[in-house]
Amino acid sequence: MSPESNGMSGASWLGDPIDARPLFGSELGALLGTLRGLRSADWRKRAVPRWTVHDLASHILGDYYARLDRTPGGFRRAFMPGETLEAFIHRTNQEWVDRHADDSPASLIEALEVAGTRLARRFATADLKAPALGVSWAGADPAPGWLDIAREFTEYWTHRQQIRHAIGSDTDPEPHALSTVLDTFMRALPHTLRHTTAPAGTQIDVIVEGPAGGRWTATAAPDRWSLAEPPSGRPTASVLLDTETAWRLCTRGIDPATALGRARVRGERRLAEAACMVVSIVY
Repeated sequence: MSPESNGMSGASWLGDPIDARPLFGSELGALLGTLRGLRSADWRKRAVPRWTVHDLASHILGDYYARLDRTPGGFRRAFMPGETLEAFIHRTNQEWVDRHADDSPASLIEALEVAGTRLARRFATADLKAPALGVSWAGADPAPGWLDIAREFTEYWTHRQQIRHAIGSDTDPEPHALSTVLDTFMRALPHTLRHTTAPAGTQIDVIVEGPAGGRWTATAAPDRWSLAEPPSGRPTASVLLDTETAWRLCTRGIDPATALGRARVRGERRLAEAACMVVSIVY
């Protein structure tokens, strides 16, 4: 398989558009509710390997400001000479968190509410078809607006789950948000499979079971894998996952080997293993 074309005219290989625009308001409300319920000690708990709950809340605020084109306090994000996208993102994220290490929880919550509300209103009227920021893990640059917006939603949802887990709560099971997250994450499959060779017409199914789950079929075409083709007959390989395993795999909360160990695999294992390399974050 050759790498995907970056032209917008070829965006159909990403599958049907997703409309995550109505979900930002409720996601913000859920985040604020979680943060307002935290005890003082909860803010210091480890949420991700290098960050506490406080750090992660600061990071979410930085993401809000970045999408609103705001740079409070003179903070600027600029590439260093020769810096990769991944290195740039990790460096500037850490710089932002370090600058806000002493912000009080109350001030963070207030700022998140103000900026998050503005951002939800902006996304509510955004054009789903307009060329937008690239989504590197999907191999789309520029990306269609719907994928950029949906990707942004998954970022906020994922960070909220990391905060929930840090304080001992399970993943929020609300199915509408979770199904949108999973649908967005699976748009990484064609890019994930870009170096996986197979005859044209070969199909790989990834099936996530449960109320928020779904079925995604990646089809080998002469020049790329695609999510645009409907399933036809029995797939060459299929991977069945539960929702918790699926979203954690896509965000590298678990590794592909662990996911495969939990999965039910049918058909050609080589292709199933390739599909389980899916990652839907900058990693």
